[in-house]
Amino acid sequence: MHLLDTIHKRKSATITMIIMILLLMMIFVFGLKYMDPPIESGIAVNFGTSDVGSGDSQPEEPVKSMINPEVSEEEPVEEEVIEEEVAVESVEELETKQEEVAESEKVLTSEEKESIVINQKKKEALEKKEAEEAAAAEKKRIELEKVEQAKKKRIKEEKAKQAEANRIQKEKNDKKKKLDALMGGFDNKEGVVSGGDGDDNQSGNKGKVTGDLGASGYKGNGGNGNGGDYQLGNRKPLNKPKPAYKCDVEGLVIVEVTVNRKGIVTKATPGIKGSTTTAACLLSQAKAAALKTKWNPDPGAAENQRGYIKYRFSLRN
Repeated sequence: MHLLDTIHKRKSATITMIIMILLLMMIFVFGLKYMDPPIESGIAVNFGTSDVGSGDSQPEEPVKSMINPEVSEEEPVEEEVIEEEVAVESVEELETKQEEVAESEKVLTSEEKESIVINQKKKEALEKKEAEEAAAAEKKRIELEKVEQAKKKRIKEEKAKQAEANRIQKEKNDKKKKLDALMGGFDNKEGVVSGGDGDDNQSGNKGKVTGDLGASGYKGNGGNGNGGDYQLGNRKPLNKPKPAYKCDVEGLVIVEVTVNRKGIVTKATPGIKGSTTTAACLLSQAKAAALKTKWNPDPGAAENQRGYIKYRFSLRN
C-alpha cells in the first residue's frame, strides 16, 4: 500500500516537511539562553567563623579565640550537692499498696462489668418494649380490619336479604295479580261480565264464593252442600285424589273447576277468592288433584258446568 499515492497526499507531506524545518531553525536560532555561573541574587554576607570579630584583614582559616585580659584564671565554681531524701519503704508496705491497687482495679473492673450488664439490660428492655408496642399495634390493626370486614359482610347480607324480600314480595304481587285475573275480577267492583243473580234491586251476583251454583238460597254461611268440599250442583265426585303436601305451609285453597257432561274436569283455577294462602307449592298440587277428579256423568247438565273444590292443608295432624 503506497502512502503518497495521490497528489493531495504529496502536497500535504511537502507542506508538513517545510513547517518542521522552519520550527527547528527557529529553535536553534532563537532558543533559550542561560548564565554560567548564574547571576547571584539576595544580600552578600562576609565570610567568618564566629558571631563576633575585629580588625580589617580577612583570614581564610578559623581564628583562635582571644582570652579576656581581665580574667586570668577561671575561678572554680563550687557545685552545691543537694541530697535527696529517699523514703525507703518496707516490703510489707509495698505489698499492701500493691494489694490496694489490685483491689481498686478489681472494683473498677467490676463496676465496668456491672455498667455493661445494666446497659445491656436497658437495651434489651427497650427492644422488648418496642417489640410489644409493634405487636400491639399490629394486633389492633388486624382487629380493625376484621371489624371492617364484618361490617361490610353484614351490610352485604342485609342487602341480599332485602333483595330477596323484594323478590319474594314481587312474586307475591305477581301471583296475586294472576290469581285476580284468573278469578275473573272478583276484587273489581265494576266486574268483568254483565248480568247477575239475586233478589235485590242492585246489580251483582248475590251469594257466597263457597256457595253452590245450583243453590237457590242467598242467606247463610254457605254449607258444604252435596259432596262436602266438592261442589258441582247435584253431581257427586266419583274419586277424590288427595293433593301432595310438599311444603311447610298451611291454609285453605279453593279451586274453581269446569266439568263437561262426561264428568271430566277440563279446567282448574286454584287460589280463587276465599283461599287463605297463595303458596305456589299448595296451589300447584291443588290444581293437579282437581284435574284428576272424576264426576258422575250427566247428559242433561250444561256443556261446561262450573263447581268448586276446597283443599285444607294443615301442619297439625
